[in-house]
Amino acid sequence: MVQIEQAQRAFSLGGGLRTPLLSAPGLAAQLGLEALYLKPECLQVTGSFKYRGAFTKVHQVAPELAGRGVITYSSGNHGQAVAAAAARRGLAAAVVMPEDAVAEKVAGALAWGAEVRFAGHSSLERQAAAEALAAERGWAVIPPFDDPWVIAGQATIGLELAEDLWTSDGVLVPVGGGGLAAGISLALSHLRPDCPVWGVEPEGADDARRSLAAGELVSLDHPTTVCDGLRTSRLGELPFSILSRHLGQVLTVPDHLCGQAVERLLREAKLVVEPSGAVGLAALLAGAAPSFRRPTLILSGGNISGSYLASLIAGK
Repeated sequence: MVQIEQAQRAFSLGGGLRTPLLSAPGLAAQLGLEALYLKPECLQVTGSFKYRGAFTKVHQVAPELAGRGVITYSSGNHGQAVAAAAARRGLAAAVVMPEDAVAEKVAGALAWGAEVRFAGHSSLERQAAAEALAAERGWAVIPPFDDPWVIAGQATIGLELAEDLWTSDGVLVPVGGGGLAAGISLALSHLRPDCPVWGVEPEGADDARRSLAAGELVSLDHPTTVCDGLRTSRLGELPFSILSRHLGQVLTVPDHLCGQAVERLLREAKLVVEPSGAVGLAALLAGAAPSFRRPTLILSGGNISGSYLASLIAGK
């Protein structure tokens, strides 16, 4: 918990936003729930929770990087967050993204002054490219999830939830590489052990479910889902270790329900949430978490493709 508290102080120094805890009574009534709470990290700096972990890690390594820079690999949200954190600390930044990255996420990283390169389509391909470039330049790599300081930064969401004294009986968290779920479950295991944390991932990218069921890391060759932020090939080793001890169930949801969840959040809660951030609501729409009567959804990001959002609104 000491490291998480240090992360909270660093995050506030970096201009991070303490996102509100919102109640959604209309959605709760439609779903037959007593209450529904939303943690809108889509309102965070750079539009996702990733800024928490990115700034925490960049803040730790910055004193050692005079005249150099940082590099990361990302489907988009972590890349934007590292670019913003580096700009705040006066460092150069480079981001390796997949060749099919969402244009809005590429533009976000560029807007913060980062150099953007593209490598393949899988998380492992862009990781290899980033590590090679970092070795060539002597820059520091800022991992997207498999790092104790990154996880501590994401865990600040758990601190905020506990401090808000909310009456939730369970938290639904998107799972990609596992850093967000690891941080929140670790924090709440100390602060609200009566409130279980469950993971949610797309059916086409269910490496977390498979890994936790097998008791060892399982990799996917070609994860396929509209949830680009959750399209990871495997969990990180450190997140896997934490999730094995602190996460409850892992639910999987089909892509079409993720799209419905994005539309419902826009219409009912007036929040723009990308598919990766809407998987918790998709799980509720599927009736996959019947034991929760007052759930909390972590809306992890809002950097959605404009064309995809327009197609949902048009009903196509």
